[in-house]
Amino acid sequence: MMEDTTQVLFTELPVPLLSTAALLRHHHHSPRFQPYQRLHQPQHFHTPVQDLRTYHRLHEEDYQDDYDRGKTHISCLYPEILAIIFSYLDVRDKGRVAQVCTSWRDAAYHKSVWRGVEAKLHLRRPNPSLFTSLVKRGIKKVQVLSLRRSLRDVIQGIPNLESLNLSGCYNVCDVGIYQAFIQEVPSLTHLNLSLCKQVTDNSFSKITQYLKNLEVLELGGCCNVTNTGLALIAWGLKKLKKLNLRSCWHVSDVGIGHLALGNQSLEFLGLQDCQRLSDEALKHVTGLTSLTAINLSFCVSITDSGLKHLAKMTNLKELNLRSCDNISDIGMAYLAEGGSTISCLDVSFCDKIGDQALVHISQGLFSLRSLSLSACQISDEGLSKVASALHELETLNIGQCSRVTDKGLQTIADALTRLKCIDLYGCTKITTVGLERIMKLPQLSVLNLGLWHVR
Repeated sequence: MMEDTTQVLFTELPVPLLSTAALLRHHHHSPRFQPYQRLHQPQHFHTPVQDLRTYHRLHEEDYQDDYDRGKTHISCLYPEILAIIFSYLDVRDKGRVAQVCTSWRDAAYHKSVWRGVEAKLHLRRPNPSLFTSLVKRGIKKVQVLSLRRSLRDVIQGIPNLESLNLSGCYNVCDVGIYQAFIQEVPSLTHLNLSLCKQVTDNSFSKITQYLKNLEVLELGGCCNVTNTGLALIAWGLKKLKKLNLRSCWHVSDVGIGHLALGNQSLEFLGLQDCQRLSDEALKHVTGLTSLTAINLSFCVSITDSGLKHLAKMTNLKELNLRSCDNISDIGMAYLAEGGSTISCLDVSFCDKIGDQALVHISQGLFSLRSLSLSACQISDEGLSKVASALHELETLNIGQCSRVTDKGLQTIADALTRLKCIDLYGCTKITTVGLERIMKLPQLSVLNLGLWHVR
């Protein structure tokens, strides 16, 4: 994570504090050498500037002696090679190497060093050099941790901005959005407004007008977004691939209908905790022909009947029904009989899911690679059905399934040889006998027995 940019942003020191030769020379070669970390702590800078220059000159003389003797030194590397080395450092250390000397600073500012890095900024007061520095390094992803300035400064300061994360910036509102987006920003493809609770439908008239290339839009916790906002999104953001509406409590079946009519590129739809959605919404979802993943967790009004619609979606691969209280064994039968090809299914904490559901799953959901059944009413008998049919399963979560015993683990270990991850947290009837058998699985890399993972 970057330092607080209102205080210091990879500050360039006016005088190089020590040469690269001095940095790498072992202390027994030069008694004047001090560790890099100590020299860069402010409490050690009690020497006047003139003395620092003298110190630097002395070490340069030492470096020249090494050079004259034909010794190879890191200072001899081309800037391009230094840039490759620096690209492997974490963000904080990238900034630190830029403070060592001018040659390292120039190499550290190469755009290849910062490729893919997301700058994390506190925008508390004006800093004219901040955005110039970010642009110079080619940074195109920004997360604003706190905002006391105009959002417009960010948009105008980084012309080629690709990703803007404003999650949790409580003071972002419609007025700020209006002021920030006054012309098209074709490079911006990711926008995160999660928990920006002052944002309403009014903001989307600007967003859809000037951010037409958006592919990812995060609106989780934006409780003032309604069906009207979804209508604007559907008709204005034709390239949108991911839309997260978690806890958008005013969104209803009508809004999902708007999406289905206006957007055919959507691949992920997050509807977690959208309490007003019913089975009618899932009927509309079938119109999203490119959809590969949908999150319906905590949507308590979704029932087994709604799964009839999802079973018809041939591209759907991931389905999250966690804590959907009205989903039962019958719903799993609808999925299996409908020819669903989902590879990841989560029905954790659905207390109406039992062994019969596993019978249905084993008879029709042959593409499953991940199955989550935490806190469901299943037993060894149901697990035997899964183990006999789903040999490609890689992840199995059965935590808090209190009826599972060592016998069930034995069945899993014998049949699911490709298992890589298993969750057994809260399975009170298993013993070390079952665990030892599970741990012999050849590809197992994650075993969860509590609040931590054993790898």
